[in-house]
Amino acid sequence: MKSFLGFANYYRQHLEDLAIHVRSLYRICDQQTVSEMTQERIQAYEKIRYAFTNSSLLLMADQKLPFKMYIDECGEGISAALHQVQIVNDKPYEGRICFNSRQIKPTEARYGASQMEFLSLVWGL
Repeated sequence: MKSFLGFANYYRQHLEDLAIHVRSLYRICDQQTVSEMTQERIQAYEKIRYAFTNSSLLLMADQKLPFKMYIDECGEGISAALHQVQIVNDKPYEGRICFNSRQIKPTEARYGASQMEFLSLVWGL
């Protein structure tokens, strides 16, 4: 499991909401406790595998064009996605430049919804 999580972490900028999915899987790697593959962990593993096989292509950033950032938060993590509208095949296309996500810290779990959204925004920048 450690090697799979290391592999997934290497490609974290290409996979949307990775930190949210790996949270339960990292608990298996803890040598202090005995863990088993629960249904939640199996689903998280399958979501990551699916993301590798069905992820969208990332665009190369054009520094001359404006960027858009989409943020999200949930009870387990925060994420940010950088997008840009570029001309592809003579049509405007909003594509993804990169993704980033992380798990929330125990103190951040006490934040309200608007504070979590602001945390996502600041962290994404």
